Amino acid sequence: MDKIVGLGNALVDVLATLNDDTLLHEMELPKGSMQLIDEAKLQQINSKFSQMKTHLATGGSAGNAILGLACLGASTGFIGKVGNDHYGKFFKENLKKNRIEDKMLTSEHLPSGVASTFITPDGERTFGTYLGAASTLKAEELTLDMFKGYAYLFIEGYLVQDHEMILHAIELAKEAGLQICLDMASYNIVEADLEFFTLLIHKYVDIVFANEEEAKAFTGKEPEEALEVIGKQCSIAIVKVGSGGSYIRKGTEQIKVKAMKVEKVVDTTGAGDYFAAGFLYGLTCGYSLEKCAKIGSTLSGNVIQVIGTTISQECWDQIKLNINEILAE
Repeated sequence: MDKIVGLGNALVDVLATLNDDTLLHEMELPKGSMQLIDEAKLQQINSKFSQMKTHLATGGSAGNAILGLACLGASTGFIGKVGNDHYGKFFKENLKKNRIEDKMLTSEHLPSGVASTFITPDGERTFGTYLGAASTLKAEELTLDMFKGYAYLFIEGYLVQDHEMILHAIELAKEAGLQICLDMASYNIVEADLEFFTLLIHKYVDIVFANEEEAKAFTGKEPEEALEVIGKQCSIAIVKVGSGGSYIRKGTEQIKVKAMKVEKVVDTTGAGDYFAAGFLYGLTCGYSLEKCAKIGSTLSGNVIQVIGTTISQECWDQIKLNINEILAE
């Protein structure tokens, strides 16, 4: 099985379930988006969270995907940056617990990044993200050794603001012989840096993951047409359409795979990340595109039934049985 290393914002998710959208309006956070916030806004949110029940989990888009892969038994590693604090320790301990190779850097000046996550009754999640130490990972801190021994590099789109760092990471990964996977991350991120996304996908990226909104922000088109546009620029393109399933294109081959049926969506946090984890797990095992997508749907369908991205061991055991059934089809 091929090894995968993730590169992303090392964040700790602090999750809270809301009764309605009132607090989102109060905090000026557009529903369903990921907004970067400063320390003052973080303190404002924390004062609200202190009066609510919250749940703690390691997060960040790439971090979630790598965790999902590790829980399936894949060999993984993670590159990111945390502060020398409680949250940083929590993040690193979680890597160790899940046998994810720790390629972390530590900032002595900034606190660890925190993603304040608001979950509304419809399961939609909205992020107010304070990047802190996570945003200080620089090109010059990356080394070739961080990428050696892996077959794939999984990058989250949230990192694209630092063009120099992303390009250097890709350069090192290509030198080490890795294929590049990019998750577009959020429609507003794509809109804000469209030219750079276009450069990355056209020139460097092998596998692209996008949801419906991100694909539209990138191409201006609806899912199937967007898939065709993206698919011509990379090796494998995936466009996820929520409960409508996913479209996958490789060369001239195109398939559609249904989403897993779920009675109640509790929280959509990590749905796309876990889909990517399942898909890439299948890919590292050499399975067909259809089987890869079905495994992705299985992981995605399970994570949206819990708050946050922590799935119980009992649930993972069931997921593995479901994967065996997919493979036997």
